[in-house]
Amino acid sequence: MRNIKHIERLQRLHHLIRMECSGGPSDIARRLEISERTVYYLLDQLRDYDARIEYDRGRKTYYYEEEFVLEVNFSICIGAPDEVMEILEGTYLHGNRRPKTE
Repeated sequence: MRNIKHIERLQRLHHLIRMECSGGPSDIARRLEISERTVYYLLDQLRDYDARIEYDRGRKTYYYEEEFVLEVNFSICIGAPDEVMEILEGTYLHGNRRPKTE
């Protein structure tokens, strides 16, 4: 459950950055109900995924220097080895959708 919460926070931060309405670290911490240290951790994690994140002091917001997509896929399966049943599958795509390839 902790991992899902972490992913949700990462997605919410990504959304704020993409919309360029994040505010500063203390604003983000308040919005996401986390510590400022966790905000910096999430920002670092996005940067580890090659997101080019900058902060505009005039507008008081983080923003992406280049387009960045955050897509999360997951699946939960339960049951005995010979009778596995998928109970949940989903995809979350935040940011601009990738063009469909044919």
